[in-house]
Amino acid sequence: MLRLVLSLVLLDPAAVTEVSQRDVPASSVLTPDGDRLGYAPVPRPYTGARRLTGVLLGRDPVAKTDVLCGGTVIGSRSRSLVLTAAHCLYRDGRLLEHLAFLPGFDRGRPKLGVWPVVRTWVPARWRSRPYSPDLLPYDVGLVGVARRKRPLEAVTGRGLKAMPTARGTELRGLELLGYPAGKGYPGTTLYRCVGDTVEAVRKGPGLMVTHNCHATAGGSGGPALYGGAIAGVVSSSSPLRDAEGYTVLTRLGGKVFGRMFARADETMLARPH
Repeated sequence: MLRLVLSLVLLDPAAVTEVSQRDVPASSVLTPDGDRLGYAPVPRPYTGARRLTGVLLGRDPVAKTDVLCGGTVIGSRSRSLVLTAAHCLYRDGRLLEHLAFLPGFDRGRPKLGVWPVVRTWVPARWRSRPYSPDLLPYDVGLVGVARRKRPLEAVTGRGLKAMPTARGTELRGLELLGYPAGKGYPGTTLYRCVGDTVEAVRKGPGLMVTHNCHATAGGSGGPALYGGAIAGVVSSSSPLRDAEGYTVLTRLGGKVFGRMFARADETMLARPH
């Protein structure tokens, strides 16, 4: 079983600016024209799932730092839900402030608008327990955004379906989307990485790990796509100095996510427009 030596440096672009990025063997890069972390810029214009993906911005009220993560519109009856990582919403047990989702974000411009977050959901254990690697199988969160004149999906297009997978399921040709920041990356442009996954742990809903993609700062919360659906979200990565670098993906499997999604959708449906 893979020994998880994980870091949540993905929250802080400054944390990786001085680290060498020549740490993924070229033979492990599956993405056409991929760099040494396995990533390549997404061609413009952004369409389909790439149009539904954007950045989630927030502010840590204690550390007084800004947070940048990824997020994706997930299909729902309320048409107002965005999928991300739990640690993009809660930091050291406290909810981030001034959260907003910017779908289709490109070159620093919110082409599909700025959508303020009005509600957040994460697994209860993420709020009530101190951080440990045991929480990573539950590093998934949802946000509900305020309606403007129309709901979110009326502007972005229909959200993606969730693809729940059971522990041990391995996926080949998964596509990760995100906005990497730090040395060599602008943090304002959508990138993709193609990777194969293996199982990482033998408890809970499990975790997918890919050695073909080595996510850097800004990648947290981005979607892991398979067959036009979302199979997971980017959770964390090994330190970039790790010559056998890998990225950890939280599955959309098990009862915890299902219950959380149903509760979020019901809440947003009942919210006054």
